[in-house]
Amino acid sequence: MGLRDVPIGDHWPDEVQAIVEMPKGSSNKYEYDPEREVFVLDRALYSPLFAPADYGWIAETLAADGDPQDILILATFATFPGCVVAARPVGILFMRDEKGEDEKVLSVSARDPRFDDIRNLEDVPEHLLREITHYFHTYKELEDKLTEVTRWGSREAAREAIRQAHERYQHGRS
Repeated sequence: MGLRDVPIGDHWPDEVQAIVEMPKGSSNKYEYDPEREVFVLDRALYSPLFAPADYGWIAETLAADGDPQDILILATFATFPGCVVAARPVGILFMRDEKGEDEKVLSVSARDPRFDDIRNLEDVPEHLLREITHYFHTYKELEDKLTEVTRWGSREAAREAIRQAHERYQHGRS
């Protein structure tokens, strides 16, 4: 069983299984190679930036761009590529990159008690939201690739994006 076979979870969209690709604090962009079932170094970020949260994908999803649904996981400490994290979605970042729409679900670790009180986007410290926005606005700049962060969306908007991505995944498997 590979990581692409991890189930979305029993309590989705309230809690999903997320697979980490890029740990919080890293400047290395790892990607999962499902054919070899290993993580590969896709690139080091061109900018002197680091991931503001663990970053990866939601199990059993397919976003509009054809990749699994992206997710950021806020936690006290970084995990590692391949770590499966029970994540509670709290919001969503709407943005575009050179390939088009590229939504990022914002979540918290459902197994980190320091985040028990964060249930909605409004519960996330404003400065942290600004850091995440800044990261996605600038992280591809030195690659001469444009990104545009358009807005933050609510927990309900995140849950709807997850529902749609899971439905795309289910239709793609049948």
